Amino acid sequence: MSDLQHIDADLLKPIDTSKLFKRLEHPPKILLLYGSVRERSFSRLATEEAARLLEFFGAETRIFNPSGLPLPDDCDANHPKVQELRELASWCEGMVWCSPERHGAMTGIMKAQIDWIPLSIGAVRPTQGKTLAVMQVCGGSQSFNAVNQLRVLGRWMRMVTIPNQSSVAKAWLEFDENDRMKPSSYYDRIVDVMEELVKFTLLTRGSADYFVDRYSERKEDLAEFKKRIAQRTETN
Repeated sequence: MSDLQHIDADLLKPIDTSKLFKRLEHPPKILLLYGSVRERSFSRLATEEAARLLEFFGAETRIFNPSGLPLPDDCDANHPKVQELRELASWCEGMVWCSPERHGAMTGIMKAQIDWIPLSIGAVRPTQGKTLAVMQVCGGSQSFNAVNQLRVLGRWMRMVTIPNQSSVAKAWLEFDENDRMKPSSYYDRIVDVMEELVKFTLLTRGSADYFVDRYSERKEDLAEFKKRIAQRTETN
């Protein structure tokens, strides 16, 4: 420690491996978000296929319907749809984000859902340390613009975004008259992504709080604590 300058020795600690391998016995809790409210939304249909696969792999799933969710800052956080979304974000241990690509980007509906989930709600951090899988559906040829943007947002929300991802080209050709996905390499990739998501979630969920326990934040918390103590001393 003597050769590390500017370090508070009481706050910088070796990695505690005992906190990295905690097994939890309940099914992984996965929240799925999709980015379109069209009556026949292919991002919703792909999300429903993903949920079926997640349940096969032993997960408990919930799908949020974004219809009726207000624009960010167009109302306060007490709106029922905002409260529903935030409660689901706090409930889950991992997420799936699936957006159509529109004008070379994710949809505003997708972004609005993510914007309504803050980094912290009081003492609760609804996304930090949780796993994330990203998917997109395309109206034309295959593209990766939306999933690339979703990855940036996942990092910003301090989530563990898994390496694999899915992009379904010409999505309108990939679903049958019963709104089920047809056999294809696109479907196989969604299987791969959901299998990987469950594995990563099982591996990390018991240690999520430890993953986001940071030196800089411990230092900041200590400074705030000392400030409060000093204020009390001055008052007395």
